[in-house]
Amino acid sequence: MNILVVDDSRTMRDLVSRELRNGGYEVETAEDGIDALGKIKGFSPAVIITDLNMPRMNGLELTQALRAQAETKFVPIIFLTTESGDELRRAAREAGATGWIVKPFDGPKLLAAVRRVSS
Repeated sequence: MNILVVDDSRTMRDLVSRELRNGGYEVETAEDGIDALGKIKGFSPAVIITDLNMPRMNGLELTQALRAQAETKFVPIIFLTTESGDELRRAAREAGATGWIVKPFDGPKLLAAVRRVSS
């Protein structure tokens, strides 16, 4: 199963990717929403994991753009962010997010969340 990881931190992209690959997933990475939108067509992710705060296009804007496209309208989107406020969670849900994980993340919990939204 393909998973797209979107985060402006190379370290975070590497950590999340390693955890997912160890869990048996194919992973592509993007550094922000603009980069992610460019990579989706060739990769066809089954799940997207995105940070909230990124330059050029943040996670909320990315989620709204993905929900507006037929090919990504129903792809599960999990936010992986340092933010934990209820307002931001609500905004993410309204934009179309499927789940929310607060950094620092726990590997087994991340894999469990991916399994939960993709089944």
